[in-house]
Amino acid sequence: MDLRTFRRDFITRPLFRQAARVMPPISETEREAIDAGTVWWDGALFTGDPDWNKLLAMPPAKLTEEERAFMDGPVRQLCAMVDDWKIVWQDRDLPAEVWNFMREKKFFGMIIPKKYGGLGFSNTAHSEVVRTVSSCSVVAGVSVMVPNSLGPGELLMHFGTDEQRDYWLPRLADGREIPCFGLTSPDAGSDAAAMTDTGLVEYGMWKGKKTLGIRLNFHKRYITLGPIATVMGLAFKMYDPENHLGRGEDLGITVALLPTSTPGVNHGERHIPQFTYFQNGPLYGKDVFVPLDHILGGEERIGQGWKMLMTALAAGRGISLPSQSAASAAICARTTGAYARIRTQFNVPIGMFEGIRQPLADLAANAYLIDAARRLTVAALDEGHRPSVISAIMKYHATDRMRDSIVKAMDIHGGKAIIDGPRNYLGGQYRSVPIGITVEGANILTRNLMIFGQGAIRSHPYMLEELLALSDSDKARGLDRFDRTLWKHIGHAFATGWRAFSRGWSGGRLAPAPEGAAMPHHWQQLSRYASAFALLSDLSLATLGGALKRKEMISARLGDILSELYLLGAVLKRFEDEGRQEEDRPIVDYVIAQGQRRIAAAFAGVLDNLPARWAAVLVRLIAFPVGLPGNAPSDRLTNEVAETLMRNSPQRDRLTPDIYLGEGRQEHPLQHLERAFVLVEAADPIEKKMREKRVRDPEEARDKGIISEAEFARLVEAKAAAARVIAVDAFPMEEISPIAAQHRQTKAPHARRAAPRRSRTAGST
Repeated sequence: MDLRTFRRDFITRPLFRQAARVMPPISETEREAIDAGTVWWDGALFTGDPDWNKLLAMPPAKLTEEERAFMDGPVRQLCAMVDDWKIVWQDRDLPAEVWNFMREKKFFGMIIPKKYGGLGFSNTAHSEVVRTVSSCSVVAGVSVMVPNSLGPGELLMHFGTDEQRDYWLPRLADGREIPCFGLTSPDAGSDAAAMTDTGLVEYGMWKGKKTLGIRLNFHKRYITLGPIATVMGLAFKMYDPENHLGRGEDLGITVALLPTSTPGVNHGERHIPQFTYFQNGPLYGKDVFVPLDHILGGEERIGQGWKMLMTALAAGRGISLPSQSAASAAICARTTGAYARIRTQFNVPIGMFEGIRQPLADLAANAYLIDAARRLTVAALDEGHRPSVISAIMKYHATDRMRDSIVKAMDIHGGKAIIDGPRNYLGGQYRSVPIGITVEGANILTRNLMIFGQGAIRSHPYMLEELLALSDSDKARGLDRFDRTLWKHIGHAFATGWRAFSRGWSGGRLAPAPEGAAMPHHWQQLSRYASAFALLSDLSLATLGGALKRKEMISARLGDILSELYLLGAVLKRFEDEGRQEEDRPIVDYVIAQGQRRIAAAFAGVLDNLPARWAAVLVRLIAFPVGLPGNAPSDRLTNEVAETLMRNSPQRDRLTPDIYLGEGRQEHPLQHLERAFVLVEAADPIEKKMREKRVRDPEEARDKGIISEAEFARLVEAKAAAARVIAVDAFPMEEISPIAAQHRQTKAPHARRAAPRRSRTAGST
């Protein structure tokens, strides 16, 4: 007996039996979810020793000349055509000319290859378009993003037959067909596998002939573009009770391409998502019969629907929602900095108060971080990666930070952002927050179950192989496979422990940083946290086993650490990719300090609650001998970062690039905000002269010769521009209340004439 056989039979076998008892077998649904997508940088982070040089060597996201021309042309034209107030509060839809323009310019076919009539754009271009359009209008942004993310187009490109691609993709590219995807149903939200929508294999009549096909019955809700869709990708559970196909009765989740004109399909009526009014509604099907060739990918794809969905979700999670979130964060940062400079209280711009500067700094940090992570993620997608774990990180943290930004922006704006009307440039973004938080996998589910739960299996260097060995129906083969993997894992664990020890006890000084990178101390701290994360992950998995699934708060905190490592790495890479802009260094320092605090809080949460107390003590001793670091950003740094949003500078433009600011429109609230911001900043030296002479009235200052006539004119212009921005909308009572309108009609004519009437546009921009 050789040493390996002895090890396997006498040492590994008891461990194999014990692990089989505590680790649940992988279900078919879980296996399909795990197999979907690819492992990318998440795998490097799980090793505890990521090679940051590889991350920096990755080419940054970049537009081609054709894509940039589309951004500067059709995208800007589209934004100029959209009046968000009119869409949401009057028309409840995009105007016909906007729908026609999007069809004509192929906004719905951005991801479809040129050979099918699409634009063939990169993931980067897809993201940039969604980001810019979303900064103009959430309704327009959603209408553009859905056909290019989770839907028939992407699924066809990955899984469709040649015949299906040849027929459907050109029609989707030019807008002849409007797509939607039917997944969510009343009984299946986060647990999509619980859907009760069915398709029975049976014979039926199709175009006058008896044909073997599927009898569909379904009820789908929350379907974006559902009310106007002409074709839907339908997810359902497929059954063959008479075994026509020879595969048994339960065939699994399957996806079909279903024209909504098919008899038995009913669009239903519209949902109203938070008064945002993008097209959304239920779809019903009763006794809908279609041939088997309607199955996406043909018969060989029967039962692969769950894998298709998990693969395609990377676009919605990794591109669309992060792009919309980046737009919102940039709008919040830019507008709030400008408003804090324009709006005065106690004769001081409100942005000068430290209570305002703290959230202003957070707004700048969120804008920088979300866009850094978005760019890195779409660059990975352009290289062919489909990182499902990274996409889950992006979905949760981009939308969560978007929520934080909008809440802080609303807080600083006060009544300006609360009163709805054409002048309000934040209301639509605020109403969209719970939508982004909820769709494409609710954030609570994503954080507590997906990021670490899926990542530990999919991205860990050994965990998946061990679980597959435990699930092997051939126990002898499984034991042998488990033995080979387990001892590699044990060797890896000892190496991880040593790295965590050397980096922890040196305070990160012995941790690696990329060669020649700026801010090596930040990289070293990330390396330190990565090794501590890998050590804690292994001990958590070893001591909790399958019970970790139920310890959702521990799993969520481990996911928070993994997420911060990815996000902060993206921030440092952005700083390098943009040429190490020295004026951005304070923002990077601020973001890293915030991230380290979150990492420390997550580590503390796991270590304080880990049931195996000896493991918690061991990690503290090895990785954090003098306690968990994580100091808050200093007041000086906070003030410095907040100031970046209150200065009209190239840095402010670089922090909030490519958002729509009202160009091409005669009247737009952001035009007025930007103009007032420039004028008020330019007038600051004039006001400074008045303050030095203790004169507050501009006319008095002019008359006393403190300021010139030209300076007086500039000051008056600035104050008028600021007043226009600060103003909010008001409407006649009878215009917003049918009761008031009815009451007014019953009044005497002379009483009606006594009250001044304002038109709908009165008080608007």
